[in-house]
Amino acid sequence: MLLPPHIDYPASLLRYIAINQQLTVEGPETRTPKLETLDFCDYISALMKLLVAFLRLVRALNLVFIAFTQLLFLYCVVIPVFQQANMPLAIPVSQFVLLVIASVLIAAGGYIINDYFDLNIDQVNKPGRLVVEKIIRRRWAIVWHLVLSLLGILLSTYVAWKTRVWWLAPANMCCVIALWFYSTTFKRKLLSGNIIISLLTAWTVMVVGFIIHYRVIKTPGLDGVVQASKIMRITFLYAGFAFIISLVREVIKDMEDMAGDAKYGCRTMPIVWGVNVSKVFVATWLIVLIAAMVIVQAYVLTFNWWWSTLYCLALIIIPLIYILRKLYKAQSSSEFHHLSTWVKLVMLTGIVSMIFFKIYFAKWLFNV
Repeated sequence: MLLPPHIDYPASLLRYIAINQQLTVEGPETRTPKLETLDFCDYISALMKLLVAFLRLVRALNLVFIAFTQLLFLYCVVIPVFQQANMPLAIPVSQFVLLVIASVLIAAGGYIINDYFDLNIDQVNKPGRLVVEKIIRRRWAIVWHLVLSLLGILLSTYVAWKTRVWWLAPANMCCVIALWFYSTTFKRKLLSGNIIISLLTAWTVMVVGFIIHYRVIKTPGLDGVVQASKIMRITFLYAGFAFIISLVREVIKDMEDMAGDAKYGCRTMPIVWGVNVSKVFVATWLIVLIAAMVIVQAYVLTFNWWWSTLYCLALIIIPLIYILRKLYKAQSSSEFHHLSTWVKLVMLTGIVSMIFFKIYFAKWLFNV
């Protein structure tokens, strides 16, 4: 049985192979024996190790979050508008699912290339969580990046061709290019890398709103009947939220990863401007976001959206205030990691709030 070649096998497994195959275990070159007879359980264990490592490499939970965001926007914002107008969707659900898959593939390729170029830094910042080279070899990582990114571009091209939204393919190709240059260059520069990732996060929502709006104005019988402008308002609302919350998290992560970044010459905000200035930057955007959320909730209360207001107060505004307070005292890497986790949770609860547009969609359509 041929053993998968890109796993860093435990010493006990190598000794097992050596004994049964009369091999000599001398060093790293014995990691990948050519042929060996393995017990079926050992083989399955090796494959599972590779699968778990791959899922960690592509940030599986983040990919689920991307797909969840786009599907939730379709279900809670887009579909109610078309149902109210008694019109079919501007894009078939099957093609929309392909668009979601394309987004996930491109993001997965981006995560891989980021870890590929961050190997040395990650050995300092998170040695216990390394995947590239420790479990999956670098050459396989770059292959997976190319394969996933190419598949994402091809799916985007197919959806663009079927929907006649011709700008979709070059737009997603630009995302792939941006992720590459972010990993190679901009991540190590002051603020530019943070802004690129924040824009790409916002694009997850914007691409859906832009496609629907474009299809409505280009499809005879839909323009003037389907209120696409209202979809665009909600698109910019959630894209703005995604941009700000992502920017906050990126700078907090830079403060968390200062040790490795400084060792390898990165010019991130905490290194160039200092931790205190970075805290002021993050706090400013947190205050802007809290103020925006309060204004939005004050507005929707005029339509008696009580459950929406209670939800946003309990699961978005109060947690943001908690993050703001903890930010003031945070000093260690573990404290900044704790804040980063809280920001990610607020990002999730913020996106889930889309469900209230589904609940109150009739009032929203007639009043917004």
